[in-house]
Amino acid sequence: MSTVLERFRPLFEPRGIVVAGVSTHAGKFGFVAAHNILSLGYRGELFLVHREGAEVLGRKTLRSVEEVPYGAADLVFVCTPPETVPELLRACARRGIRAAFVASGGYGETGAEGKRAEQELAALAKELGLLLAGPNGQGIVSTPVSLCAQIVAPYPPRGHIAVASQSGGFVQAFSNYARSTGVGLSRAISAGNCAALSLEDYLEYFAEDPETRAVFVYLEGLRDGRAFFERARSVTRRKPFVVLRGGVTEGGQRAAASHTGALASDERIFEGLCRQAGISRVRTVAEGFYTCAAFATLPLPEGPRVFVLTTAGGWGVLAADRVSSSSVLRLLPLPSDLRAAFDSRLPPRWSRNNPADLAGSETRDTVPECLELVAAHPEVDAVLFLGLGIQSNLGELERESPFYPGYGLERVVAYHERQDRRYARTAVELSRRYGKPVLVSTELAETRPGNPGVEEMRSLRTVAFPSVERALTALEHMVRYSRYLSRRGLARPGTENPAAQERAQSTPNRSRAR
Repeated sequence: MSTVLERFRPLFEPRGIVVAGVSTHAGKFGFVAAHNILSLGYRGELFLVHREGAEVLGRKTLRSVEEVPYGAADLVFVCTPPETVPELLRACARRGIRAAFVASGGYGETGAEGKRAEQELAALAKELGLLLAGPNGQGIVSTPVSLCAQIVAPYPPRGHIAVASQSGGFVQAFSNYARSTGVGLSRAISAGNCAALSLEDYLEYFAEDPETRAVFVYLEGLRDGRAFFERARSVTRRKPFVVLRGGVTEGGQRAAASHTGALASDERIFEGLCRQAGISRVRTVAEGFYTCAAFATLPLPEGPRVFVLTTAGGWGVLAADRVSSSSVLRLLPLPSDLRAAFDSRLPPRWSRNNPADLAGSETRDTVPECLELVAAHPEVDAVLFLGLGIQSNLGELERESPFYPGYGLERVVAYHERQDRRYARTAVELSRRYGKPVLVSTELAETRPGNPGVEEMRSLRTVAFPSVERALTALEHMVRYSRYLSRRGLARPGTENPAAQERAQSTPNRSRAR
């Protein structure tokens, strides 16, 4: 295990946890933290500390951290008032505890006095050799070890996106997106005021973490901009790094100062440094999640050439408009061999263009066959498939009708549902087989999340984008990052597809040539 992974193991993979300040009141932070750790399957030892020794959640508690067996716990989750924290940390250090997450507020976000207390806390942690996260944070999630040490919900599925956020609300937002899409998180931390551990410290860990494929950071201010961007460059050499920055306006800066005590920095300089460091900068939380989801579940494109395959004409037109107006993407003119292959499989009314609009002419195998023709074509760098879920959406209407079951409807409904599940599996399989991103977009991902096609994407832990805009915006970030790597002669990050890795290693500068 590397030095960095070993340093952060007590925080993200602790052998045991102490919850200090646990409460019998179900509405208190100390109760919620203990409840979440217990109910979501953490497999290490848990020690609950209650100053009166009251029973909590059917478990006996300890009256003091001094009663924790030496070396049995690595992490303390602190829910006690700020004035009690220094002595608590000293006691923890005496019991061999090596990391602390301080959920308590009342520090730098409250003004000068709180800032002094925060600095003293950081100095004490350094003196004690403790890894200090927070204060004023909402918790830690580490899905590889079923750890949900947080005072908020939900708990996300296991996946490969790591999150460090100066707002606990955005950890919640990413967790909600993860549950709705099936694209999960590896680690997440509500970093709070970053008194000791900074965002760049978490970046260093995420860069080495084998469970993490894409990194997301929300920040409101930087203590050391140079250190942050130097660390960012070391991340982007190995895996994609997505940043959302708050406090970019005067009003936002005032809000950030009262939220985490963050100081403003120059917006133009920040933007330029992001480009130089290969950081994917996003403007909204949703853009951040879907960009990370694309990075975590799809191979990187080798270039900007996009092919759109659709069974819904209007969506295809909007996709063509969006690609054509992009400064990054390019709508590939329909190759003659691809046109001939489509002609042999489709009736004459198909669009004969890119987007290839099948115009309702598809038969049982048309969509899978045409998708494979496109994904396999050497001039196509990325595929956008539109129309998933349409058949089973009709099937749902038929299932709810007064004529169901009967008149052969049950057979047709089952067929529609099988087909949409098949289309989802085909898109995912082709993406892996050919080492190219095959993006699937359907508004049903948001409007009818129980649609069989959407459910199949979720079960495969691959993102189904709820709109053309979100899919193509994510693809733009992927193409920019792919170019960043190619221009520096860097190999693309590992994917699940060996073919993609081999192609990436054999053609490192292809994007630059275009």
